[in-house]
Amino acid sequence: MLLVAAALAEPPEAIQRVTLDELVVVVVPVATNRATTISFPSPISAIDAVNVSADPKVPGEFQLAHTKGSSFLSVRAATRKAATNLNIRWNKKTYVFELVESDTPVLALNLQERSTSESAQMAPMVSPTRLLALLDKAKAFPLLKQHQPQTVAQAEARTFGDKPQITDFNDYEIRVEEVFRFNPEDSLIFHVTLRNKSEQEIRYRPESFTVRVGNRLYHQSISDAPGVLPPKSRSTVYFAVTGTPDGGRNELSLKNEFSVFVTRLTPAPAFLKPSPDAPPTPPEENHP
Repeated sequence: MLLVAAALAEPPEAIQRVTLDELVVVVVPVATNRATTISFPSPISAIDAVNVSADPKVPGEFQLAHTKGSSFLSVRAATRKAATNLNIRWNKKTYVFELVESDTPVLALNLQERSTSESAQMAPMVSPTRLLALLDKAKAFPLLKQHQPQTVAQAEARTFGDKPQITDFNDYEIRVEEVFRFNPEDSLIFHVTLRNKSEQEIRYRPESFTVRVGNRLYHQSISDAPGVLPPKSRSTVYFAVTGTPDGGRNELSLKNEFSVFVTRLTPAPAFLKPSPDAPPTPPEENHP
């Protein structure tokens, strides 16, 4: 019986443990035919969401079950390619979860409180001037490695060649070509290609690049991007990710799978739907 149970066990990624962090959006893959349970260390204060229904008779893209006063909730997707955010109030803080319909769901997400006894290692303070220098080093990495190896002695590089990691948004895509890690600055430099597959110009915010690794999102610290994609064109972009949103070190390995997102300014064509794996898009801002 033990052998049978082991053979039928869910893969390890179906059960995850995450440390609570109110500055990080946690991505939770959810299936249409399986229940996903999100458990907090103690009772939840409030839940807020859009297109999420707690009543089976009321339609919604997700169905949620939660008993008031309990420390957990269960959710499943009601439609394919559904996506929304779930904001949960716990211990006087709001935690954000991005629910996305998936064929490989997380079945149990167990949340743990950050230990006060832990002395979190803080990320180094990296100035904009230093970040610009890292972008330049990444652009010239092969030459520096050959002729001035001491300047990149504490750096690593991963080149994807003919197998780039691609995040597809229907009418455009973002391809990760290379990633560089500069360990003293706890910074990753991303060399990506944006490809406009449509006949229309696409504009985006050059300061809004975000990287998803597993179920965590990391925002850029600096970028070199034009902010516009002409029709049927490609554009090379470099941007950096430094530390974590709460000021700690990210210690991100180059072996990770990376998904890259950017805030689009040009509306998507009406017949196209946004990628279900994309994080929530920030509201439009009015700039002087």
